Amino acid sequence: MPKSQFKNPVINWIDTRLPIFTAANEAVGTEHPTPKNLNYWWNFGSLAGVTLVIMIITGIALAMNYTAHVDHAFDSVERIMRDVNGGWLIRYIHMNGASFFFIVVYIHMARSLYYGSYKAPRELLWILGVVIYLLMMATAFLGYTLPWGQMSFWGATVITNFFSVIPFVGEPIVNWLLGGYTVDNPTLNRFYALHYLLPFVIAGVILLHIVALHRFGSNNPLGIDINNDKDMIPFHPYYTIKDFFGLAVFLAVFCIFVFFLPNFLGHPDNYVPADSMSTPAHIVPEWYLSPFYAILRAVPDKLLGVLAMFGAIGILFILPWLDRSPVRSAHFRPLYKIFYIIFIINMLGLGYLGVQNPEGIYIILGRVCTAWYFIHFLIVMPLLNIIETPMALPKSLSDPIFSSGSSGMAPAASRSKK
Repeated sequence: MPKSQFKNPVINWIDTRLPIFTAANEAVGTEHPTPKNLNYWWNFGSLAGVTLVIMIITGIALAMNYTAHVDHAFDSVERIMRDVNGGWLIRYIHMNGASFFFIVVYIHMARSLYYGSYKAPRELLWILGVVIYLLMMATAFLGYTLPWGQMSFWGATVITNFFSVIPFVGEPIVNWLLGGYTVDNPTLNRFYALHYLLPFVIAGVILLHIVALHRFGSNNPLGIDINNDKDMIPFHPYYTIKDFFGLAVFLAVFCIFVFFLPNFLGHPDNYVPADSMSTPAHIVPEWYLSPFYAILRAVPDKLLGVLAMFGAIGILFILPWLDRSPVRSAHFRPLYKIFYIIFIINMLGLGYLGVQNPEGIYIILGRVCTAWYFIHFLIVMPLLNIIETPMALPKSLSDPIFSSGSSGMAPAASRSKK
């Protein structure tokens, strides 16, 4: 019988028969070697996992008191807020948790773009991350409909009508999604069931994401391959302590929103019961979906707008093959660093434009930002591989990056990925 490495007799007995503690130790413990130069931008992966757990726990608690019926959904949410013990706190944690989940994931993705964590051999790791992001967007949209306020009803109407642009089969697909010809009780029941299911699907894909991460290990701020043990340290205790500190800061900021600004990231129209006979003056999605809503509205044609919106998300799947530079980190890519900053500003602009009325200068700016989004991925990134001359890379994390000689440096061209 194989022996466990743990000294505690109970843990040792369990682990010998069911090696879950060994697996955990290899995943996030002393047996998991990690690059020794990871900075705080690497905290956001673990923060995303913690946020998902918070969302699942509070979501289950809310589901126990929610009624998925068009005549009772809005009232059941108000009952949670007023009559259920701690219901207001659970709902505010869940509401703001959704926004903070996206904040954490957006920062996680931005870090990957800056340090080239999508490049070989981590392409599948990035693709699984994009799948998680898509599932998050679907889950968020479904959850946005459940309070059955004005934005819930009309948001469901607008989003489901996207599928009507598909030639020949669009209308049947819309009717199937709605469970009828209009947004009604079957729609709410379907969205409620799917909203409950998808977080567990996300958790499953995250497990695959972690497995893919451990296949080649974490990237690092220098973006170089690790070839010796002196560049590695155990994940525990060094990065677990770092993660706990980051978690404390995150929870402090999160609690400020939960207790003092609970509706700051929401929309007041969703506190008005759904009315199919009264259209809101301005239908907007939640802020974390607004960049892609801005892309949708930037194209006058309905079909082309929907294709542009889904294309803007789909292009992330092929990103590892659009950027052909042999250097990962933007630290050694002066031109890419400039375009990266422009891209981040452009995304923030799309997010702002997505919640504005589509009129006047906002239409023009939306089209400019949409055009640049695709130019960045389809033209700038492939072109940089040709015109950019990266800086020299260090041979390892332990060698000095800046030295009087060249012994610690290697030409970028010779550091092609394995």
